[in-house]
Amino acid sequence: MRIYFVRHGKTEWNLEKRFQGGQGDSPLLPQSLIDIKKLGQHLKNTKFRAIYSSPLKRAFATAQGIDDAMNAQLPVIIDERLREFNLGKMEGMQFEAAQQKYPAQVDDLWHHPEKYDGHSINGEDYPEVIARGQDFARSVAQKFTNSDDKVLAVSHGAALSAIMGGLLGFSLKNLRQNGSLNNTSLTILETNDQGQTWHSLIWNETDFLDRKLSETDAL
Repeated sequence: MRIYFVRHGKTEWNLEKRFQGGQGDSPLLPQSLIDIKKLGQHLKNTKFRAIYSSPLKRAFATAQGIDDAMNAQLPVIIDERLREFNLGKMEGMQFEAAQQKYPAQVDDLWHHPEKYDGHSINGEDYPEVIARGQDFARSVAQKFTNSDDKVLAVSHGAALSAIMGGLLGFSLKNLRQNGSLNNTSLTILETNDQGQTWHSLIWNETDFLDRKLSETDAL
């Protein structure tokens, strides 16, 4: 079976270079509504068994927009395990301000996952996010066991980097080796053993957006 992982559409805080995290929830930009519709049209011939979303509004609105554009008429199932990385005291802060106040945490978050201490700022660590993501993927794979089963899961940039890196068996140090995920991007992972092992079919696809991406699309 396959999970189609989607990062939510771009938000005002993405544009402002702010950490959103698992509690902050900035609105989607008008351009994002167009991008989400394009993704839905790109997937319109894909038959999904279910659609899952993080509980945060930016993810749920993305999932619902894709559902509408596909005319799939599937209920969007909220799943806490897809919530964004809890970044504690950094949430809502602009990157530059966070780098000044929490330089080690910001550097480790982006470049040294094996060193990152989220608890020091009242947030999560990478292994905690990986664990809940693996639990989600495994439960979905055990529910939809046919080889042609497909589900859509809308989540967030930091969480998906951790979750999918964990599913692919990357070491903690090399967890982000495939790079950042763009807003409204599509990544497809497949399992043939009910979620025990996974491999990547598509990573961070955005061609369907048919526009030049900017720096803030990957923040």
